[in-house]
This record gives sequence, structure tokens and C-alpha cells, in this order.
Amino acid sequence: MVQVKVMNEELFAKTIKEFNVAGETVRARQEEKQGLLNDFDGECKRFFYGKISRRALQASVIKANKELHRLDNDVRQNMGKARGAGNRALHIISVQTPVGFRATLSGIAGGQAGKPKKAHHKKKRR
Repeated sequence: MVQVKVMNEELFAKTIKEFNVAGETVRARQEEKQGLLNDFDGECKRFFYGKISRRALQASVIKANKELHRLDNDVRQNMGKARGAGNRALHIISVQTPVGFRATLSGIAGGQAGKPKKAHHKKKRR
């Protein structure tokens, strides 16, 4: 009996879920970063209007820079996770390339994948 390729649906679903989680985390961190920038902008305005001291603003600068650095690292890390999950999903799907079959009077014909293509190397010019 002829059988077609079967996709590992559980692995594919897990990979897509991982991709979605990484994307949602990136979005959440970007929103968190925007909130931090808005808060710091408020601190700068308070300093401009004389409500807080220069020392207080300096402490706020140090704190904001640390938090921005942490958020940027987290975004980069989750972008890498999403890239890896996307590549895995693409690999799972690309393995499913169809193999040609034909129904004939004598039965099913085909079912053989084409020969693997050889890599063609360019000749070096001298």
C-alpha cells in the first residue's frame, strides 16, 4: 500500500506556540519600554520646571538606562527564539514536499522523489 508523508502535528503545533509566545513577549517588552520612556520624559519635565533636583534626575537616568538595557536584551533574545522557531516550522513544512503519484489501470505509478541535485561549482578563472 502506498503512503504519503505524514507531518508531526504535535511538534508543529508546539513550534508555532513557541513562535507566538516569543512574538507576544517582544510586543510586551516594547510596550514596557515605551512606558519607561514616557515616565522618564515626565521626570525630565519635572526637572525642567524645578520640581526635582539634578541629583534626583541623575538617579533616574541611571535607573532608566539599566531598565532600557534589560528590555533591549530581552527583546533581542526573544527575537532569536522566534527566528529559531520559525526556521524549525519551515523545516517541518518543507519536508512535506509532494511526491508525484498517478492512478493507472495497472495500479499506482510514481512515488519516487527526484534525484537529489548535485551542487554546481563555478570554475575558477585563471
